[in-house]
Amino acid sequence: MVQTLRRRDFLKGSAAFVGAAAAGFTCVEVAGAAPVEVPVVDKLTMWVLIDSSHDLFFRPTEVNGVSVRPAPRPKDFRQILHNQWGLSLFLQSVRANETRSTMLDFGYSPEALLNNIDITGVDPGRLDALIVSHGHYDHFGGLLGFLNRYRPALPADIKLYAGGEDNFCHRVQATGTQGQFTDFGVLDRRELASQKVTTVLCETPTVIAGHVFTTGKIKRTSVERVLPNTLVEFAMKDGLGCDASHYAPAELQGKIVPDEHLHEHATCFHLTDRGLVVISSCGHVGIVNSVRQAQEVSGVQKVHA
Repeated sequence: MVQTLRRRDFLKGSAAFVGAAAAGFTCVEVAGAAPVEVPVVDKLTMWVLIDSSHDLFFRPTEVNGVSVRPAPRPKDFRQILHNQWGLSLFLQSVRANETRSTMLDFGYSPEALLNNIDITGVDPGRLDALIVSHGHYDHFGGLLGFLNRYRPALPADIKLYAGGEDNFCHRVQATGTQGQFTDFGVLDRRELASQKVTTVLCETPTVIAGHVFTTGKIKRTSVERVLPNTLVEFAMKDGLGCDASHYAPAELQGKIVPDEHLHEHATCFHLTDRGLVVISSCGHVGIVNSVRQAQEVSGVQKVHA
């Protein structure tokens, strides 16, 4: 079980956080820093809800013990899976007679996500937890539309597990014109609070729903380097954005700087007799770094997938 601290205690004395609390969202927890006991599961099934492409003529196959099946054909021939830049996965794990379901990332748009949920037939009503890997719009853009549709079917105490405060920073992209930027969105915790979704900041490894574990902040020990494809604003404005007072140098407060994805985390499972499944989502901090972090956190060296 993961101990949690109320964020107001964790950031006590932070003027920026007091301002944020006054703006109306206090449904935030911080995962405890104590070592986690990584759970073991017997089976993992992953539905790809959103990805950049799919093959209509794909046939079932098996690769190194991983069974891969195509999505079902829609009952209505006029409906088809929507592809888009982004990712969303529905994860179902089994241990003995216990089943848990989690959703990792939410694609770029709710229209594509909701369409593909209908086609794949996954049941959001069975979800135990929600996870967002990092603060890029193509991984959280469909979240609020998903909640608008399915919030009544979700558990009353459903939580969204994010890698850390950095996930809520406003991001922009350079236009090619010196000093000019285009908006790349921000995950709005005010909207999450209005949907009665509690956010848990997982800067340290965290066990979720008793089956899943996250890596926490990923160490950068390999030759891999982050390529800053967006820029990030370390600021809170009218309750929107991130309070970077506890992790970013003071001179960066309010500045727009190259994005280092400080709180991107990987989602992992430990499969009985097989080893680790490490889901990096985008893996901006590097797949080798992500896998090494999962190995360190779990104490398991064998990687299954």
